[in-house]
Amino acid sequence: MIRRRGTLFVVSAPSGAGKTTLCREVRHRVPDLAYSVSVTTRAPRPGEVDGVDFHFVDETRFRERLAAGAFAEWAVVHGNLYGTSAAALEGELGRGHDVLLDIDTQGAAQLRARYPEAVLVFIMAPSLAELEQRLRERRSDPEHEIQRRLRRGREEIALWREYHYLIVNRDVKEAVEQLDAIVHAERCRTTRLTVSLDDLEVPN
Repeated sequence: MIRRRGTLFVVSAPSGAGKTTLCREVRHRVPDLAYSVSVTTRAPRPGEVDGVDFHFVDETRFRERLAAGAFAEWAVVHGNLYGTSAAALEGELGRGHDVLLDIDTQGAAQLRARYPEAVLVFIMAPSLAELEQRLRERRSDPEHEIQRRLRRGREEIALWREYHYLIVNRDVKEAVEQLDAIVHAERCRTTRLTVSLDDLEVPN
């Protein structure tokens, strides 16, 4: 029997590059791909559902969980706290389930140290001008917030070489296919598999 521990896929991008959309589409396409729902102190955006998009908590509750060591990673992003449940993540990986994480570069660095075998994917918009346009088209943030996200975006883009894969999101369909291909290729990597020779049929 071929056995494998689950693979952790960490996807990061500057705000507005489209990583949330790409991750959602890949989850619909790729079977047996778990998605880790992050915990955040950020207020829900229109249409977001607690427990589906994020686990929304207040800062007091977040810091209580942080002090108890409940997070595999955590970070302050745009003034809000975000974290990934260590118990939920370990549970999925231990059962052999691949997990997709949509997190910022701070959290990705922590997970890279904790899970050296994790696969890191960076999503980038075609240009900073395109990134700014996408942020403005959201019509959900005031000007000072857009400028803060752009400044942070420049800092995050500078870290792209710390990732295993880079996807330039010019076209959503093409970018989804690239992320899909990365997941399937990593699932076939021999270093991730445990195989019993008795279970293999070798042709004559």
